[in-house]
Amino acid sequence: MARVCVIDDKELIRESLAETLTREDHQVTTFADPVEALEAVRGGAFELVLSDLKMPRMDGISLIRELRGANCDTPVIMMTAFATVATAVEALKLGAVDYIQKPFEAEAITVQVERALQHARLRRDNEALRTSIDDLQATRRIIGDSETMNQLRQRIARSADSDATVLISGESGTGKELVARALHGKSRRADRPMLCLNCAALSGNLLESELFGHERGAFTGADRLRKGRFELADGGTLLLDEISEMALPLQAKLLRVLQEGEFERVGSSITRRAEVRVIATTNRSLGDWVAKKRFRADLYYRLNVLPLNVPALRERAEDIPELSAHFWSRIARREGRSAIRTKPEALALLQQYSWPGNVRELENLCERAAAMVPDGVVTASLIESWVSIGAQPAQEFSNLRHGRILEDAERQLIERTLGRYGGHRAKTAKALGIGVRTLGMKLKQWREEAAAAERVAALAGV
Repeated sequence: MARVCVIDDKELIRESLAETLTREDHQVTTFADPVEALEAVRGGAFELVLSDLKMPRMDGISLIRELRGANCDTPVIMMTAFATVATAVEALKLGAVDYIQKPFEAEAITVQVERALQHARLRRDNEALRTSIDDLQATRRIIGDSETMNQLRQRIARSADSDATVLISGESGTGKELVARALHGKSRRADRPMLCLNCAALSGNLLESELFGHERGAFTGADRLRKGRFELADGGTLLLDEISEMALPLQAKLLRVLQEGEFERVGSSITRRAEVRVIATTNRSLGDWVAKKRFRADLYYRLNVLPLNVPALRERAEDIPELSAHFWSRIARREGRSAIRTKPEALALLQQYSWPGNVRELENLCERAAAMVPDGVVTASLIESWVSIGAQPAQEFSNLRHGRILEDAERQLIERTLGRYGGHRAKTAKALGIGVRTLGMKLKQWREEAAAAERVAALAGV
């Protein structure tokens, strides 16, 4: 079913087309005045336009010019009793998808409508694929035969064909996006687009525009109409990375889309629909975030329908030999060199390390090691200094709270490493194998928690 706009100054034509297309389960709206229809079409209310060529106030060619000038790409089929090669060529050059001469049979118009709609669907899918090209790493696979990873694979297989929302939790660098792509790849939506949006990388206004799109002139710099990720991912999957960083006002709008499947572009009052499966990831405890009033409880429950947890690398040390072999093999193929081998003592060091940056840190270490072993043999002496930070026995950590041991140990490790590099964030992040942005987010969180604790203490002392 599609929303179709019919524009013709002849009432009989409008009624006939409406009846024919309604029988095909399309939702049809008719207009006698092309100027009135123009505003509705510009707003994105329709998926296809059938317009007469000769009409009072505005002809069909001018209508197409106005639509394309407003960056409206709604497909148009031109109808006329005055068909000429010149008008046909002009209409097609301006962006009409087809041209039909009156009088026409009902069967002919239904075929052309279906062909135009299919063309529009293919164009939308291509646009979605272009938008997501930087996100696609579908050839990568989940590696590891540990019990925890086999259990994760089983949960992915059970969750894949559901349309329910999925919340993937885990520390930074564990491979949450890889799990999301595996979910999409095994689902019935695998042949539809999967788009990814990092909620921590954009401000609230920009994030809203990326999610829902915006109209031309909706805000400073909005010089053209832009479709949002929900619209582009229609029928597919949308991955919302680091969902905990989304501002509270935008969380309310996201909740509405999840519940009703409806949204409006920024600067528009026209309600649109999208059928999208949402997968969200977080490296925080959203339950704690809800308790701190930084995340909506109703949105948390709506996202956490199918929870998946990606284990930290230190929790599956038996997978490290296979993971490192995979990374070194990929590096060797990429650089056209012989296979890279690892001494048993080096593997033992890798398995003893705590890996605060998880799989991402291991991958970075493999890249560094490969660049420094022209003979293709990774030894313990080469990597020993790289894995000394964080390899402290547990008793070197102090004041670890029950139920938050990993969180407290991570904080002490990061603070210790930050001190070692004199507060230099880039060097600290590189040593830990995490991103500078991730490090900054953690430091910001701890500052806010400390400030909140000081306010509570001050109030208690009054």
